[in-house]
Amino acid sequence: MTDFKKAFVDTAPFIYFIEKDINNPQYYEKVKCFFRDGYNHDKKFVSSVITMEEYFVFPYRNKSYSYIDMFNRLVETTDMEIVEINQEIAKKAAQIRAEYKGFKAMDALQLAVACLSGCDLFLTNDKQLKQFKEVKCITVAELD
Repeated sequence: MTDFKKAFVDTAPFIYFIEKDINNPQYYEKVKCFFRDGYNHDKKFVSSVITMEEYFVFPYRNKSYSYIDMFNRLVETTDMEIVEINQEIAKKAAQIRAEYKGFKAMDALQLAVACLSGCDLFLTNDKQLKQFKEVKCITVAELD
């Protein structure tokens, strides 16, 4: 199991888990084990309202509202904290973008939430974010 105390979960892992991504079935199993093992070992999960915004586009566009229900159930069953964006997070995101010039605003906000929430792991599938140094960033493919 990937070692962490508190993990930030980016948008892609939600997609792989909830939608059982047919293009990447191996990711579904990895994320399922990540949530199950982390929850069974009293690990904490964090995400943000940005994840919700990014994830909910597909269900709203396709009127697949059951995916929203599944998202909410996953948050509830894992006791995941969903963090709202505030001024402190916005300032931290600006610092991140100043240091990592190729990072997009949404990614920087996600990383800022992870930092300020005390996360020691950031689960994503964006390989570019692995260069971030304040929180260990790993891709779903790297989950053990």
